[in-house]
Amino acid sequence: MKRDTQYLQLVQLDEQLRPWMRLPTKSPPKSGWVQTIRKALGMTTKQLGARIGMAQPNVTKLEKAEQRGAVTLATLRRAAEGLDCDLVYAFVPRNGSLEETVRRRAQAVAERELGRVSHSMVLESQGVAEKYQKIQRGQLVDQLLRQPWRHLWR
Repeated sequence: MKRDTQYLQLVQLDEQLRPWMRLPTKSPPKSGWVQTIRKALGMTTKQLGARIGMAQPNVTKLEKAEQRGAVTLATLRRAAEGLDCDLVYAFVPRNGSLEETVRRRAQAVAERELGRVSHSMVLESQGVAEKYQKIQRGQLVDQLLRQPWRHLWR
């Protein structure tokens, strides 16, 4: 029952992430989003600082911190508010969906486990034909996916 709930949560999260998955992955501008948006709006660092309750030198530090990737989400959210923007933040699966990520990981674990057994069997002249290895792999993947997934990440 717990496993069904875990899978349902995964499918629901995949559904929430689907719109993000369609977006092309882009790096932020070299100067960072805060500076880029601020300049596009024709706003000075002093003006942005006044809008978010921050001294002008701290806005400059914020922009430099963003360029280095050393800014907090809270600070970015605050800057976005001052720029009349929303901060958008998400983890997007690289290869399809979270469900696919779990399945690929189960396949890798199955490959590793069967590879050890297969190697031993070949050494003992008891190798299994590729056709049957494929069936075994599929069965093991299904078995691994029916268990709690935390064991997949060891």
